[in-house]
Amino acid sequence: MELAELIGLRPVPAGGVLVTLTRRCPLRCSHCSTGSGPLVREEPEAAALERFVSSFTAADRPEVMMLTGGEPLLRPGLVASLARSARAAGTRTALVSGMFFARSCGLPAPVRRAVRTLDHFSASLDLPHEREVPRAAVFRAVREIRELGVAVSFHLTGTGEDDAYLADVTADIDRSFGGTVPSLVNEVRPFGRAASWARPARTVPDGEGALPCAMAAWPVVAFDGTVLACCNQDTVDRRPVPPHLLLGHVAEDDWSAVRARSLGSPLLRLVRTVGPAHLRQRWSPGTPAGSYCGDCRLLAGLPEVVAAADSLASGAAGALLDLTAARRQHGQGPVALVRRHGCAAYAGLVAAPGGGRDPRPATEGAGS
Repeated sequence: MELAELIGLRPVPAGGVLVTLTRRCPLRCSHCSTGSGPLVREEPEAAALERFVSSFTAADRPEVMMLTGGEPLLRPGLVASLARSARAAGTRTALVSGMFFARSCGLPAPVRRAVRTLDHFSASLDLPHEREVPRAAVFRAVREIRELGVAVSFHLTGTGEDDAYLADVTADIDRSFGGTVPSLVNEVRPFGRAASWARPARTVPDGEGALPCAMAAWPVVAFDGTVLACCNQDTVDRRPVPPHLLLGHVAEDDWSAVRARSLGSPLLRLVRTVGPAHLRQRWSPGTPAGSYCGDCRLLAGLPEVVAAADSLASGAAGALLDLTAARRQHGQGPVALVRRHGCAAYAGLVAAPGGGRDPRPATEGAGS
């Protein structure tokens, strides 16, 4: 599964599911949005995650499961177990890693076994990461993962389109991999350890119009097993969860129930179709403007917005509206999506011409 296909599915409601395996991480990156570290122990119970993923069926499943953290490869056995279970239902698995293991020579055996069960592997790389794991070591590990026949990409983060680091690292990736490995480039957001210094989230001024939210499309399993409709880190960590963003819990609900709640909510349908800022502006104009995601967290507490959503987006008409908006965004392609939600100047890198898979035959088969 190449990066462009993965990102292209992002606006599709319930087209994927994001699963955070742990908040633990051996690294102490200064910009970490989740506040992860070696001593943090918050993570969902393995049995609950396995039960949830085992509820995927050929007729009712996400197209892709994205495993993240913290550092998901601190639970390599769980990674392999979940990926095999998902594959049995037809769901492909992608994983993003901070590459702590690259500091050793060669892939550690547990990591190798876990990676071979994946359909896509993304390596995080940015200036704070490089202070802990050298770039050359990350490149070496990515090459080794390609040799296993797994599609690879880089997940890069910088301070913006004028960041000299981003210019340097993207050029180095292009040289080192011959333009065949794609990259998703994002900007540091003011969450976690970057909350005090990163560029603040943009306030959406009144009159700007509809800005659909593709980030409300995939359910997100949080560190405590709660399932939310949003991947914004402030929202993922917030308790209680805003009612319209709460989809369930992996210890109690299966995929079918979570999917039904996501697809059936009139308010979520309109968030995905026109965006939270437009809803606030149109039906609660007296509510002060906040950040885009801050506006969304307020919606369930605005009776006028809730009533409008129930009137406009319930039933079959609302489902059709949601589907039409998703198809429009999907049709615009992954580059357009990254221009909106990532670092626009580097959006084209999400679709590297040669893709992320090593053109040479894999040295080990997926079943070996």
